[in-house]
Amino acid sequence: MNINFKELLSVIAIIITFVAFIPYVRSIYIGKTKPHVFSWVIWGLATFIVFLAQLADDGGAGTWAIGISGIISLLIAIFAYYKRADISITKSDWIFFVLALSAIPFWYITSNPLWAVIILTSVDTVGYLPTIRKSYLKPFEEQLLLYILIAIRNIIAAIALEHYSVTTLLFPVTISLTCIIFTAIVVYRRKTSKEL
Repeated sequence: MNINFKELLSVIAIIITFVAFIPYVRSIYIGKTKPHVFSWVIWGLATFIVFLAQLADDGGAGTWAIGISGIISLLIAIFAYYKRADISITKSDWIFFVLALSAIPFWYITSNPLWAVIILTSVDTVGYLPTIRKSYLKPFEEQLLLYILIAIRNIIAAIALEHYSVTTLLFPVTISLTCIIFTAIVVYRRKTSKEL
């Protein structure tokens, strides 16, 4: 694969990012979707720091969509807060938030971006728990198309990476799998909720 193909894939991943997030933001605006604000804060921070770690490991064009996603996720958290979405914050939410922030000094101390990516991928994945908890109880308050598109986007972004390593691949592959599992849980809950 030459670099032009990888840049093309990265542009496709960025387009998918916007296609995924625009309807989600609109759904928040009209009050149909009520995301867990703290999950989005954790995801935004973790995603953006992973983007920086991927850049440090020469991820190249494949990192672009991850960086944009991190910024958009933080903006969604702010927007959802102002639209009075789910702002309940548990003790475990604070733990995940502190862990996400701890990745930066840990990366600095170890001088190895891999450790930051491991911490942040774990935190980001565990950061789904408040959203899973909320969606299990209220399965119709999330837009599943977002999670499906993010899974596809992450797979394309992983292919677009210019350097393959655990540091560059761990986050997009893990988050793709997490999105697929989350979607399956919500689809199951929607089906069982209708049957009751």
